[in-house]
Amino acid sequence: MAEHHASIAWTTAATAEDFARGKYSREHTWAFDGGITVQASSAPSVVPRPWSNPANVDPEEAFVAAIASCHMLSFLYVAMKAGFVVEAYIDDAVGVMAKNAHGVAWVSRVTLAPVIRFAGSPPPAAELAALHHEAHEQCFIAQSVKTEIVVGEPRPDQDTSRSTTVGHRSPSS
Repeated sequence: MAEHHASIAWTTAATAEDFARGKYSREHTWAFDGGITVQASSAPSVVPRPWSNPANVDPEEAFVAAIASCHMLSFLYVAMKAGFVVEAYIDDAVGVMAKNAHGVAWVSRVTLAPVIRFAGSPPPAAELAALHHEAHEQCFIAQSVKTEIVVGEPRPDQDTSRSTTVGHRSPSS
């Protein structure tokens, strides 16, 4: 199978004393083999400013984006194989942090809210649910995590004309 690489780089200008007290920047970069570099940081909800940068991507956001992106790519594939033409797919995914039995924070749930526009008639609700289920089963990321992944309703302020969503709870692993 394939390998996927990411290079993470961090340096500090903090003194040893400040570092020992947690007073150091969490800003760093992610570099990918395709050539893009992303500015990253811890989430401000985890590490307050000025030690984090809310303008940068944090690992929790990236995790949610990876799940949503993988589901979308899998959905487009299974919809195409089923004979449907998708014109647009927009998702406003949300990840929820919780504490596990040991008191350690983790992303326990990701709710996807895809707004999908089909060329022609959209699939009936039952078939759409089946497409989402198959997309979940085909998604490499979903098959790699213990986080509950749910396909829910889009936010009320999103344009849902010619769009269809369906609730789908992933099998827990």
